[in-house]
Amino acid sequence: MSAPIDETKLHAFVGKMLGDLGGAMSVPTVRLGARLGLFDALAQAPATAAELARRAGGLHERYVREWALAQAANGYVDYDPATEQFSLSPEQAMVFHDPDSPVYLIAAFEMVAAMIEAEPKVEECFRHGTGVRWGDHAGCLFCATGAFFRPGYLNNIVQTWIPALDGVEARLREGAKVADVGCGVGFSTLLMAQAYPQSRFTGYDFHEPSIEEARRHAQAHGLGDRVRFEVSTAKDVAGRDFDLVTMYDCLHDMGDPRGCAAHMRRILAPGGSWMIVEPVAGDRPEENLNPVGRLYYNASTMICVPTSLDQEVGEALGAQAGEARLSQIVREGGFENVRRAAEGPFNMVLEAR
Repeated sequence: MSAPIDETKLHAFVGKMLGDLGGAMSVPTVRLGARLGLFDALAQAPATAAELARRAGGLHERYVREWALAQAANGYVDYDPATEQFSLSPEQAMVFHDPDSPVYLIAAFEMVAAMIEAEPKVEECFRHGTGVRWGDHAGCLFCATGAFFRPGYLNNIVQTWIPALDGVEARLREGAKVADVGCGVGFSTLLMAQAYPQSRFTGYDFHEPSIEEARRHAQAHGLGDRVRFEVSTAKDVAGRDFDLVTMYDCLHDMGDPRGCAAHMRRILAPGGSWMIVEPVAGDRPEENLNPVGRLYYNASTMICVPTSLDQEVGEALGAQAGEARLSQIVREGGFENVRRAAEGPFNMVLEAR
């Protein structure tokens, strides 16, 4: 006999599902709005649908009106029924218009689209225990991932994370040798290089298309003389005597994080530091059943775990591994001191010495 239905709980749950489904259905319309320049055009000034269509380069008014009403229903733009004008508040602009804002989230919608596209591949992983190679997920996932993390790096690496390390910022200002392992398309490497012109930086990543993109970024920013990018797995980094090794949101994606930790110990100079930036997480699953943990667990199911299981060992830490487990792995690699140096709403920063 089935348990009786609590109508209040049912209605609350259905209400939650309507909100979730509305958010899911917003993914394609937000992506369209970003690609067509509609958010950017609306950020200039309030506009009717007709005005917005013209301002965005002569788009079809009927489509623009439906798009704008969808965003108003989403709560992503504001609508004034008296004037039939749509507008973007300063807060909404931080999320949808300003790429340097710490909460610019357009790339998150691109990541969701890539996750959906890769669903059949991940389904096969569920059936066979296999993985999905980083470059084989879907679309330009590596581009979307780089763009997703860039605002956080832009607003935290130099301002908060590096200053929280023990004596590292002073060494960087004087001139240090730095390895950015798992650098992706190079945003983190280049931000550090711009801030510390006396230091030299090498970015390493096992994904060749990411390294090619990183090299293009370095040339575009005029940093090719003191920033290099090399294709390499973490365990195969050939350089030695680094004063600082950084890893931004990638240790949990590696197949053999323990072997990686041991190699990081070997490539550091005496007195050097390893900075590990990871998604913020509690040490027990129940501590992560919250909005941030929800994002990370879903992304981890579709991206992080399949990526790790495609590699040797395939430990599959997942994006919510937690400080205790990560610190244990780092200590097993030969580091005596591991501490949480900083944290924010989305990341925690561990320093190993």
